[in-house]
Amino acid sequence: MATPVEGDVAELTRSQRLDRLPFTAKHAKLLTGSGVGWALDAMDVGLISYVMLALKVQWHLDPTTLSWIGSIGFVGMALGATLGGLLADRIGRRQVFAITLLIYGLATGAAALSISVAMLIVLRFIVGLGLGAELPVASTLVSEFAPKRIRGRVVVALEAFWAVGWLIAALIGYLLIPNVTEGWRWALAIGVVPTVYAAVVRWGLPESVRFLEHKGRFAEAEEVVVGFEQAAQVAPVPSPNVAPSKSSGEVSIWSAELRRRTIALWAVWFFINLSYYGAFIWLPSLLKDRFSLTVTLTYALIITIAQLPGYAAAAYLVEKWGRRPTLATFLLGSAISAALFGFAGSEAEVLAAGCALSFFNLGAWGALYAIGPEIYPTGIRGTGTGAAAAFGRIASIIAPLSVPLLLSGGGLPMVFTVFGVAFLLAAGAALLLPERRNQPLAD
Repeated sequence: MATPVEGDVAELTRSQRLDRLPFTAKHAKLLTGSGVGWALDAMDVGLISYVMLALKVQWHLDPTTLSWIGSIGFVGMALGATLGGLLADRIGRRQVFAITLLIYGLATGAAALSISVAMLIVLRFIVGLGLGAELPVASTLVSEFAPKRIRGRVVVALEAFWAVGWLIAALIGYLLIPNVTEGWRWALAIGVVPTVYAAVVRWGLPESVRFLEHKGRFAEAEEVVVGFEQAAQVAPVPSPNVAPSKSSGEVSIWSAELRRRTIALWAVWFFINLSYYGAFIWLPSLLKDRFSLTVTLTYALIITIAQLPGYAAAAYLVEKWGRRPTLATFLLGSAISAALFGFAGSEAEVLAAGCALSFFNLGAWGALYAIGPEIYPTGIRGTGTGAAAAFGRIASIIAPLSVPLLLSGGGLPMVFTVFGVAFLLAAGAALLLPERRNQPLAD
């Protein structure tokens, strides 16, 4: 094995030993394992927009009822994000990740058997509990293992699995909804897959080294670090078992040193949720008002594909420019794209503006997930990211409910003008966040 050349290895902490490593097969396994769970989550959220489209026809539902079907999951997500973050700081990132996958996988499968709107709404709420808790926990786990020089890029790569899941949802909607009797039930039944995957997550992924150290479980932490060093062919040199400072676990996200970043992070989460979920949950139904079902599903699929280059660009720029400028730039691009979509006239303009909105908005999401876990210490990292996500989910509840009201008040121009302004406010808040490119995570 090669001996590392960076400093006196005997003085390195376990976190520093992880930061000096190259990206290895162990990192790839962690990224893929977390990412598949992330993609399954996205698939579930994406499917509800196609379920709404189908139920609008099959159950003859009015826009208000459809809005509640779209929004109720986000009520669960708001609660789930708060509880998931708290639990991740207490029982571990991996444990919560697996539990949440199990909850939402079972509930999604049960939703396929819904016989009434009330039953579907209750089960969508439970789905939201699991989904809301999983997302910030997964990004925290990956952040705590990724080497600092590429941490942002790795977390954006994790977020890119969202586009994969949304693309799968678009394909399922394209193939099942118009071609299979009650195809929406089969689409939801596919959500049972996370139930099986939860077992893989529980036993296949490592627990966060920083979490283990914070809990005084040094032997387990050392074993995990040695495994990553062996994968990188770096000679393991045990770190001293120094008890972590309790201050990081006792400090509040509202303390004087963290208050400004917490407010800024919450603001970004709120406004990006308002615009993203308002636009994309309703997108198939909005397109259906102008085009045939086949054209609607085709355009929704193409717009979804545009998410992938958005993530790729963000993954490059978060390490080249930094997290803050990348996030602000992509949010500005989202604002402009929203305005263009709202006033688009021809089919070509609708498609081009939709693709641009998809590109910039999902790139912004990647940068946001990269910056979130970096701005809090280990003891409250899960709590801080989970609380911000929970606050953002309030906007995701409001967004689908607001679309019918905005449509009646001024049509698509009014809807997407409001969303464009929200993106601008998010961009301004992003500039207040600290820049943590190529810096170690705070312990």
